[in-house]
Amino acid sequence: MTTHEPGDDATPEGTVTVTETGPGPYTQQITAGHHRLIADEPSPIGDDAGPTPYDLLLSALGACTSMTVRMYADRKGWPLERIRVTLRHSRIHADDCADCETTKGWVNQIDRVIELTGELDDTQRQRLMQIAERCPVHQTLTSEVHITTSPGDTRFSQQS
Repeated sequence: MTTHEPGDDATPEGTVTVTETGPGPYTQQITAGHHRLIADEPSPIGDDAGPTPYDLLLSALGACTSMTVRMYADRKGWPLERIRVTLRHSRIHADDCADCETTKGWVNQIDRVIELTGELDDTQRQRLMQIAERCPVHQTLTSEVHITTSPGDTRFSQQS
């Protein structure tokens, strides 16, 4: 669920804040700009008040894929009527992955299916599938990612 209400506290562009909201032990409010979403864990662990963190990750990849393909098709003037991206996350054993560098333990697997509706020829469809690989979120997930973590200053953010 996304809400946008005038006067809400917003985060700066490109910044996302996640805050525990209750009532469930894992219910989180996500603030991105002036948008608010809820994330949670499914029952019985959480209250199932929103998508899981992995659902949100897949949503980011799916939305970026669709937007990237749409921008390219529109720029080319191609007759793309609709894009549908379906994603699934799983973990597979490294032994079962022929393309993986990791050889032991588990590997995260994302399966992405892209449906393109419209009077596109085979060359256009093939090119749009190639463009999907260039979506920025896809590029981030398949590149080396460095995450830094630091403590925040809670002196000014504590609520009374």
